[in-house]
Amino acid sequence: MSAEQHARHDHGHDHGHDHHDDGHAHGTMGGYMIGFGLSVILTAIPFWLVMTGALGNAQLTGFVIMAFAVVQIVVHMIYFLHMSARSESGWTMMALIFTIVIVVITLSGSMWVMYHLNHNMMPVSAHDMSQMP
Repeated sequence: MSAEQHARHDHGHDHGHDHHDDGHAHGTMGGYMIGFGLSVILTAIPFWLVMTGALGNAQLTGFVIMAFAVVQIVVHMIYFLHMSARSESGWTMMALIFTIVIVVITLSGSMWVMYHLNHNMMPVSAHDMSQMP
């Protein structure tokens, strides 16, 4: 087989090389481990804040936990869902923005509901409790 025939023969075959150059981001073991480590840290810190009462103020603790939740969602989107501004013609950036908006609405709505339930449903004192039917 001549060199020219060999080149034409090689051009049509992959010879076991796996090319995934389709414009999408692919994860690596190191990337997944970084994402996992950040996820563990972003879960452990709010847990520690609640268990120790380190901030002293329940409202402040709630807002800090919400901030950690938003950061953790972004970490998951970047490290596990491989979203970036340059892949898929910016659609992943739109998905990131949409996700952040939905998370903010959900978390702020949840905090609003929990505050009002606590404020409106809990009796003020034991005396009020004795008057309940």
